[in-house]
Formats: sequence, structure tokens, C-alpha cells
Amino acid sequence: MFEPRRLKVAPSLLSADFAALGAELAAIEAAGADWAHLDVMDGHFVPNITFGPPVIAKLRPRSKLFFDAHLMIRHPERYIGDFVKAGADLITVHAEACDHLHRVLGQIREAGVKAGVALNPHTPVSVLAHVLDMVDLVLIMTVNPGFGGQRFIDACLPKVRQARAMLAEAGLADRVEIQVDGGVDPHTAPRCVEAGATVLVAGTAVFGKDDYAAAIAALRGQPSAD
Repeated sequence: MFEPRRLKVAPSLLSADFAALGAELAAIEAAGADWAHLDVMDGHFVPNITFGPPVIAKLRPRSKLFFDAHLMIRHPERYIGDFVKAGADLITVHAEACDHLHRVLGQIREAGVKAGVALNPHTPVSVLAHVLDMVDLVLIMTVNPGFGGQRFIDACLPKVRQARAMLAEAGLADRVEIQVDGGVDPHTAPRCVEAGATVLVAGTAVFGKDDYAAAIAALRGQPSAD
């Protein structure tokens, strides 16, 4: 039986004001965010380009939040050291972007940070079968990566349940987080949590609101602290 742990909310800076990232980071920390989700895009694996290690390094001294770096880039193994040095606490790579996923996960963990694997909507959970013991997080994409503000793909929700079952069977359910990213809002969040998600990434559902604390509370299904 799945016993839900405390839900973590990870606002995505992809939807923040890029002209004031430091202030936006401080604002979500004050509003009760658990993690800061850092969407790194290279214009190759996904069509958009965002930011890289230099920006993360500048943000790191401004916050005590857990830095969740989501690498939507090709050949992530070339840059792991840079993201570790910049201050990432967890580095998630896409299974689709790694020729040698097992090796890349080992590289991340040997660098002393947590390792995650992201799966695009079309990628089956079964690709994780032989690397489960090397991951700290499984990220189920519920949109196609590359842009914020997309609509939640309902067909991806069973993959959250499948990931939960796979982790439970391996005895890893208490150690490995299940993250959902894409179209998460107060309407889709409860469905993700029911399916087994323990970390919710939200961009416009937080940064698109005037009151970040109320937005984060709504994702948790709670009234605002105010």
C-alpha cells in the first residue's frame, strides 16, 4: 500500500521573470517552496534555450532552497561537472538524451549529488528497469519538454502509477522521489499525488499568480497561510 510522504513543490524558474531571477527565487522561498526547479534547455534536445551553469552559480548564494537541475540537453555527460560546481543538489538527465544512461548516472552520483532520470511522454517506464538502484528521482514529463505553459497530457498519468509500482517492487519507494512536470496546477496536482507523485513542478501555476504563497498552498490542496 502506498503511503504518501510530505509533498514537495518545486516552482520552475522557466516561468519566472528572467530580469529578476534572484528576487523571484527569494520570493518562492519565502512563499514556502521546497525546491527550485531549474530548467536547462540547449536548443537541440528541445527547441528552446534557457540558461546554464553560470546563471545557476550566481543564484546559488541567494537561496537555501534545494536546487533541482533538469537538464534538457544532449550529451549531458559533458557538463555534469559544471552543474555540480555551480551548486546543483540534484541533476536530472533525460533517458532519451543519454547514449549510456547507466554511465551518466554513475558520473552524477560520483560527483556527490543526487541523480534523476526524466522520461518524455512517449518513453515507457520500463527503460528504468536496470538503473533503478542508481536514481534518487524519477521525473515523469506530462508535457513534451521545451516550453512552459503547456496542457497536461492525461495519458501520462498511468506512468506515474507504473513508476510507483516499479519502485515499490524494488524496495525503493521510500528513497526515490517521483516528480511530475508539465501542466501541473490545482486541478491536475491532486491526480498526480493520488497516482504517486511526491514532487510537483509548477511554472505558470506559481509564477503566473500574484500571490506565490497562495499558489503553492493551492498545489498542496491547502488554504493559504493568510
